[in-house]
Amino acid sequence: MHLAVQDTAKRGFHLGYLDSLALVERLHRLLLDVIKDEFERLGQLEINAVQALLLFNIGENEVTAGELKSRGYYQGSNVSYNLKKLVEAGFMHHQRCEIDRRSVRVRLTPKGREVRAIVAALFARHAEGMEAKGVISLDGIDLVNTALRRLERYWTDQIRYIY
Repeated sequence: MHLAVQDTAKRGFHLGYLDSLALVERLHRLLLDVIKDEFERLGQLEINAVQALLLFNIGENEVTAGELKSRGYYQGSNVSYNLKKLVEAGFMHHQRCEIDRRSVRVRLTPKGREVRAIVAALFARHAEGMEAKGVISLDGIDLVNTALRRLERYWTDQIRYIY
C-alpha cells in the first residue's frame, strides 16, 4: 500500500512538472503577444515583440552579443539577426571592441530608449492592474519568483554537469 502511494505521488509530481513546463512556454508566448498588441495599438510596426523585449532588457547597459545570452537579456535563437535588424532600423548603436575586434558592443539609441519606455510603461500598467484586481499579491509574486529561480538553478546545474 505504501509503495502505491509513493508511485501516485511521483506520478503527480511528474504531471505537475510537465504542466509547469507547458505553462512557462505559454506564458512566454503570451508575453510576446501582449507586447506585439501594444505596439500595434500604438501604430509602432517597425519592430517585433522579441526585439522590443530585447531592447527593454538591455536598458542602459552596453553589452556584447555574447553577453546578451549569458546574462539572460535574450532568449531567442538568432541574436545576430535581431541585432542586425535593430541596428539597421536605428534602435541600437554598435561598435567593435578596441581590444577584441571580433566582439561588437551594442547600446540603445534614443529611438531604442523610446521602445524601452513603451515596454516599461506596459509592464507598470500590468503590475498595477494585477495588484488592484487581486490577481496576485506581493507574497504570491515572491513565491512564484522563488520557485522559478530554484528551477532555473536546477536546469543550469544540469547543463553544467553535461560537459
